[in-house]
Amino acid sequence: MTSELKSAMAWTNLQQMPPVDSVTLAHHFMVPFGRNDDFVGRNAILEQLLEKIPPSANNDDCQRTAIEGLGGIGKTQIALEAAYQIRNRFPDCSVFWVPAIDLTSFENAYREIGRLLQLPGIDNETADVKVLVKTALGQKNAGNWLLIVDNIDDMELLRVYLADYLPFSRQGSILFTTRNRQVAVQLDIPQENIITVQEMDNAEATKLLRKGLKESQIGDAESMKHLLRFLANLPLAIKQASAYMASNRNVTVPKYLEFCRSSNVDLINLLSKQFEDRHRYKGHARNQNPVATTWLISFEHISRNNPQAADYLKFICFLAEKDIPLSLLPVTSKMQMEEAIGLLNAYAFITEHDTPDAFDIHRLIRLVTRSWLQKKGEWEKWTTKVVQQLIKEYPFPRHKNREIWTKYLPHGQAVLEVDGAVNTERNSSLLYNIAESYSILGKYDNAELLYRQTLELKEGVLGLEHPSTLASMNNLAFVLGRQGKYEEAETILASQRTITSD
Repeated sequence: MTSELKSAMAWTNLQQMPPVDSVTLAHHFMVPFGRNDDFVGRNAILEQLLEKIPPSANNDDCQRTAIEGLGGIGKTQIALEAAYQIRNRFPDCSVFWVPAIDLTSFENAYREIGRLLQLPGIDNETADVKVLVKTALGQKNAGNWLLIVDNIDDMELLRVYLADYLPFSRQGSILFTTRNRQVAVQLDIPQENIITVQEMDNAEATKLLRKGLKESQIGDAESMKHLLRFLANLPLAIKQASAYMASNRNVTVPKYLEFCRSSNVDLINLLSKQFEDRHRYKGHARNQNPVATTWLISFEHISRNNPQAADYLKFICFLAEKDIPLSLLPVTSKMQMEEAIGLLNAYAFITEHDTPDAFDIHRLIRLVTRSWLQKKGEWEKWTTKVVQQLIKEYPFPRHKNREIWTKYLPHGQAVLEVDGAVNTERNSSLLYNIAESYSILGKYDNAELLYRQTLELKEGVLGLEHPSTLASMNNLAFVLGRQGKYEEAETILASQRTITSD
């Protein structure tokens, strides 16, 4: 049965409904959470929303607005606060809240709307509740309404199941929240109605962290500032940290910061801890509270919708956070690369530069992706891919190609810092090129460290008499001399002469 035929049948059912003015004219407030007393800041975004989402904001259309941003950035909480402010400012406007985590949550919320509106047949097992509610909200006697569709992140779910069931009424307005900017584009929302949520500013983040903590836990201002920077001013991460300290009263802000800094493993454990939040969904596997779990759901969406984008994420998590050149990524078609990078940017996992040839990866996303690869047993596979790609793309450094290798140098260094990534003679050319880069830049202490590692690998596999080993000895002696370590440099050169004269 087509959606048009279903709509026609639903209209017939509603036309047969007895006139009950007290029901049809009643105003409803169907929101699954209480008002969040801990809500902090976001005044500029709320001001924009309250201009755009009231049904009266556009009398010629059913206004569509979207809040988009990284998972954990606070989109649902902003929508929740907006719902309560709309209720208070526009008492003649009904507010309906629909989770779009999956088809079941969407249908259940529509059924609840249908019950509030006392739609005939809404509890009939064969009824398509989506059609009934869409049709009912499209009628004039539905009155003014705001429909909040929360967590509409999955493009396939939207395209196949949900898009046809969004109501239209000039007395209505729809607000969407999504992690995926492409969803907002798919919904044909005007650019001026797509509101991007960024991390909190320092004042907002500080206020949020202090909530629930004793004064004795707060510590010094510097520790507070460094912890918030470490958590990237991300509301969900801040809330999680605050909840952890509130339940462990001996843990102070400086102590929590120490936990975060101690190791990536400890930080991942902190980001993965479950905590209670009455203003978030409960009991749904796809919408849990921990920051790490929140992003894993986004990883799954990306993997399913664009495997190339998922592969790029696995690749770039081993590079440095800033200024990742597109030219360093494994080659695909230009269109595939654009679509993959576009999707990662749409989920706010990366941030593209004004110039289209480089981007940054969110620091915590980078860390959580690495943890994900370890759990999936893909760590070695992807470190190997990254090293091989760097060996292929990183040129032997000379002054004439300086513009290229200086862009690649931070990423080569980041890979060298990954345990076990470069531990074979076959990969030593990367060590050598990076060491040579540091030498040209006059960073002889860095070059010395890498030349020593190169020499150790060459000597262990090729032997002392191999030309590559002898060249490594010569390079090490050179940078030692540049640092004034003449005695050790002369000892190495003497050993080299002895080997070549035998």
